[in-house]
Amino acid sequence: MQDRLLSREDQTLRQAADTWARPKPNLPEPVRSGKSPPTRFYQAVFLPDGTQLQISNPDFTERPDLSGLDDLHGDAVTVRSVGGKDPQWRVVQSSSQYGVAYVAVTLSDVESTLRAMVALELLIGGGVLIVAGGLGYLVVRRSLRPLEEVEATAEAIAAGDLTRRVPEAPPHTEVGRLSTSINTMLHQVQDSFDRVAASEEHARADEERMRRFVGDASHELRTPLTSIRGFAELYRQGATDDTEFVMSRIESEAQRMGLLVEDLLMLARLDARRPLAEDTVDLVAVADDVVHAAQAREPGRDIELVVAPGPGPALSGPDSPGPGTVELTGDRDRLHQVITNLVSNALRHTPDDASVRVRVAAEPGAVVLSVADTGAGMDPAEAARVFERFYRTDSSRSRGSGGAGLGLSIVQSIVVRHGGTVTVETAPGQGATFTVRLPR
Repeated sequence: MQDRLLSREDQTLRQAADTWARPKPNLPEPVRSGKSPPTRFYQAVFLPDGTQLQISNPDFTERPDLSGLDDLHGDAVTVRSVGGKDPQWRVVQSSSQYGVAYVAVTLSDVESTLRAMVALELLIGGGVLIVAGGLGYLVVRRSLRPLEEVEATAEAIAAGDLTRRVPEAPPHTEVGRLSTSINTMLHQVQDSFDRVAASEEHARADEERMRRFVGDASHELRTPLTSIRGFAELYRQGATDDTEFVMSRIESEAQRMGLLVEDLLMLARLDARRPLAEDTVDLVAVADDVVHAAQAREPGRDIELVVAPGPGPALSGPDSPGPGTVELTGDRDRLHQVITNLVSNALRHTPDDASVRVRVAAEPGAVVLSVADTGAGMDPAEAARVFERFYRTDSSRSRGSGGAGLGLSIVQSIVVRHGGTVTVETAPGQGATFTVRLPR
């Protein structure tokens, strides 16, 4: 801006020099005194003898300091006023027939214009800075708001609320990527805490089941031990002469206690998750063995084995043509125990005129075994607890019947170890059907 203003002044000075400092020929010599018309230019001529003639308006309060100026070669220069004062002047030099002429113009207008421009630029720049600062503040506040939410979320999590998550932000921003990473970390942390909590809950449940199991087992073992001790004390004191009766009762209670111990050991081995045998087992052949053994123990009971498809006649009996074949991979002895326990449970808790039907069917990817009876059945509350250890239904199960309430628990444990499921369908007066589904 300053260069443009000076260039304009220089051009004006040169025009003035051409007009005033170089008079036309045949004009009289410049006067040494007198008044000239008003003008903004200061003009002076130095005669060859060194005399200075001021031919401009004499009303200037300040004059340019022209001393010491050499040949300017037509260039404009800036000088101060006489005595080194302000304002500054712009001066050009020109030769005339009378001597060396100088034309000068004060730079007050230029300086005023520059000061006004500087003030305007400062004002505009200050306004721009204020607006830019305000916009920057808003942008920064807006960009930092997710970080404040991250801070609030971290405080909530530190207070124990693991469900809190950082609000999602645009994924292409650093805050968005940070939010995604933090949420992923929080999900993993919560999953870890959930797994730990579930593990602790499972451990507490296992501890409670073990405590209840030990208590029930102690109670069940106490009963035959008490009977054995009582009969032994009776015999020792000679309170009875029927030695055979006392010995038979002691033997019966010992056998019962032995069966209970075997069941407890079986459950302990299953709970320890010891590896099971993986053999190719024909479930029909296993069921046929169990049914034949049951028919031999209780020849008066109606017990039959049916192999699907088709209801057909009983496949186990005097006139049976023999069972079919339904194979799966599993532990033959354990599967034999499953069928034995289910059939024994049905025979023990049904009247003599009730029938027991064992059915084996092959389905895509699975083998289905069912044991159905036509006994009294159970109500829903009893059916819901029938697989619990040491559980007996009030209507049909008692210690007098010989059951300890572990048979169905063993069935469920063995089936689960084989990757299968066991369910019961029953209703009062409609019998009960236990269904085992095993993968092939």
